[in-house]
Formats: sequence, C-alpha cells, structure tokens
Amino acid sequence: MAGIEPDNVGTLVSPGSDVLGPGHSYGSVTDKISAIVLTRGTGNKYKVGFGVAVLLFIGLNMGITVLMAYGVGVWGINIPVGWGYAITNFVWWIGIGHAGTLISAFLLLMRQKWRTSINRFAEAMTLFAVACAGMFPLLHMGRPWLFYWLLPYPDTMGVWPQFRSPLVWDVFAVSTYATVSLLFWYVGLIPDLATLRDRATKKFKQVIYGVFALGWRGSARHWKNYEMAGLLLAGLATPLVVSVHTVVSFDFTIAVLPGWHSTIFPPYFVAGAIYSGFAMVIALAVPLRKYYGLEDFLTIRHLDNMGKIMLATGLIVAYSYVMETFMAFYSGNKFDIYMIMNRMTGPYAVIYWVLIAVNLVIPQLLWSARIRRNPLYLFLMSFSVQTGMWLERYMIIVTSLHRDFVPSSWGMFAPTRWDWIVFLGTIGFFFTLFYLFIRFLPMISIFEMRDLVHKTAEEARP
Repeated sequence: MAGIEPDNVGTLVSPGSDVLGPGHSYGSVTDKISAIVLTRGTGNKYKVGFGVAVLLFIGLNMGITVLMAYGVGVWGINIPVGWGYAITNFVWWIGIGHAGTLISAFLLLMRQKWRTSINRFAEAMTLFAVACAGMFPLLHMGRPWLFYWLLPYPDTMGVWPQFRSPLVWDVFAVSTYATVSLLFWYVGLIPDLATLRDRATKKFKQVIYGVFALGWRGSARHWKNYEMAGLLLAGLATPLVVSVHTVVSFDFTIAVLPGWHSTIFPPYFVAGAIYSGFAMVIALAVPLRKYYGLEDFLTIRHLDNMGKIMLATGLIVAYSYVMETFMAFYSGNKFDIYMIMNRMTGPYAVIYWVLIAVNLVIPQLLWSARIRRNPLYLFLMSFSVQTGMWLERYMIIVTSLHRDFVPSSWGMFAPTRWDWIVFLGTIGFFFTLFYLFIRFLPMISIFEMRDLVHKTAEEARP
C-alpha cells in the first residue's frame, strides 16, 4: 500500500491529509484527545482564564440580584427606547449559537470531512450561547418568575399567550432549537464517554462517565442505532438553524417602525448569525489549537474553510445593508429615508460608521488566502466581526427606536453600569461553561477522528 505504513503494533497509520496531520493511528488519536481530559490537568493559563470567567460570572449574578431588587429601572432603557442592551444581547448571542448546529448537522448531511475536528466544541458553543441568550428576554420581562405565562397551560385565570405576537414565537423557536441541539450534542458524545469510561483510572470517573455512556459497548447494533439517531437529529436540526433566527427577525419586521419593518430581515439575520457564529468558532479554535497542540487536528484547511464561510456570509450581510439603504430611497417613503439618514448622520452615526468599518470593510481582507491561513490574523478578524455584529444589533434596536414618527416622543438611550455588568457577565457565564467543558469532556470527537484516520488511509490506497 503506497503511503500507508503500520506502526509498531501493526495498526493502520494515516499518511495524513489537509484535515489530519500525518502519522496518526487510532490509538494516537484517542490518546491525544482523551489525555486532555484524563491526565493532562490544568495549566496556569487555563486557571487564569477560568478565574477571569468566573469573576465575570459573579458579576452577572450581582447584576441579576440588583435587577430583581430594584427592577429594570436600573438599566438605561426608557421611553422610547424600551429595548436596550437586553434585546441587543439576546439577538447577538442567539446568532452566535447558530454555527455549532450548522457545522454539526448541515455539514454532516453534506458529508464534509473537515467538520470532524470542530463540530464538538462548536456544538457546545451553541448550547452555551443559547443559554446566555435565553436569560435576556426573561430578565427584560422584569418579573422572570412569571415566565410560564408565555406557555399555553390551562390556568385558572383563563389567560392565554397572544399567539399573534412574534415574542411568543420566540419562546417556542428558541426552546425547540435548544432542545434539539442538546440532544444532538449528547448523542454525539456517547461513544466518547464510553472511551473515557474505559480509560479512566479512578473509580468515580469510571462511574460518572459510565452512567452518561448509557451502557455503550460499541456493538454493531449500537452503531446502527447511533447512526440512525444522528441522521434523524441532523435532519431536524438543519431547518431549525434557519427557522430560529428567522423567527427572531420577526420580532422586528412585524412592527410598523422605520428600520424594523423590512422583508429582507429573515435572510439577513440568518446570514448574520452564521457570520458571527463562525467568528466565535474561530475565536475559540485558534487558542485551543495553540494551547493544546492540536495543529494536527485543527489544520490550516479548517481555518481557511471557516474564513471562506465568513467571507461569503459577510458579503450577504453587506448586500443586505446596501439593499436596505437602496430600498429606503427607492420607496420614496420619507420616514424610511429619514431613518437611514439618521443612522448615517444622527447622534448614533459613530455606531453606524464603526459598524461599516469592522463588519464590512475589514472582513474584505478575507479575500486574501494569506489572511485566511494565518491563525493570528484570523483570530483578530473574528473579534472585528463579533464587534460589528453586536453593533449591528445595537443599531437596529436603538437607532430605530430613539426617533420614530413623532418628534415629541424622541429620546436618547445611554447604558448604565448594570447594562454593562450583565452583558459582560454573560460573556463570563459563557466562558465558565466552556472552560468546564474542555476540562471534563473531549472537545474533539474521538471516534470521528478515528474514522478520519481510516478514511484518509483508504484514500491513500493506489
């Protein structure tokens, strides 16, 4: 066999490919990934990063406590800007949560091998981002303990949710997305949990991993059922990727308000969500790759592909900006024209122009393969996109609300320190969960990497 050589115990060794470094066998892949969880422990950089995340998370708890004690008046929201940071952050986080399921489900159905190294931590990113997103509508209610009023349960008051409201649609869309994503992520973990169970040397780890492995033994029947469950969940999750952010965009498009009432919002929001989601995957992948020495698994090809997806979705977002501006002037509607001019020259104009710079202009550097293939440049680019997408949500919400049809009702929005503490706190919450994830669970799918060893070896056969 040309290009394929056995290792010292006669095991198949992969010659490598653009998505897997050379020289890996089933055993080396398993050893490298499982060692991060079972034997490597935590270094100083991990401890510092985890400590910062926990501090921010503590700030979140403090911010929520103050909110519960004094009400939403501690935030900067007012009349007319009733949706401030809370909804901006909700839309931003839910957008970030799109890439994981897209990578896992859509690319699985498309049989894309390069998804293998990034799907596991991208799925975890999705779950944690959705958890961050979900808390903002609840907090914005002011009385989150009454959240169940949004559910159609047979209560004695005879009060039912207003099903014509897209805010109710959000409840069902986001909860369905979170449930399917959690199931998809957990089902994908089962074979790897069994591997950790079998390799763990301490009894309590064997028991814990064994409980969650659900008795997995790797029999042919287990694999058959596993593959069927994976395909069914992928089939369910793929349309949800599109539907969730479409429903979120309905929160705005249903309203008759210049800046919100636009038919371009559903595809524009979905593209923006994938754009920011892949940016977050890159922001996580580059440090993980460097810190854990995973260059063999997270190759330049992975970074290049993610850069191309960011470029493609970024161009869709840019097209949406252009069309929104064009249609405002083409329609001749004076309110729409004023809305666009207010964004460009009004009191929040700096937000608009910074947004254009970091979300549209700077990402055009991704046309260069040299940029897409450089981890540092790509890492910096991901921050540019994340900032741009957050500013975009802020622009849509705040600049549209602060000046509507009646000048006497105009007003300005200024965030308070509690707005910032809660926002930064959710970032801490996200990274706290992520640090725990990479400490206790395999961040890269072990069994899929083993399958990749087999496939790359097969491809090298003459």
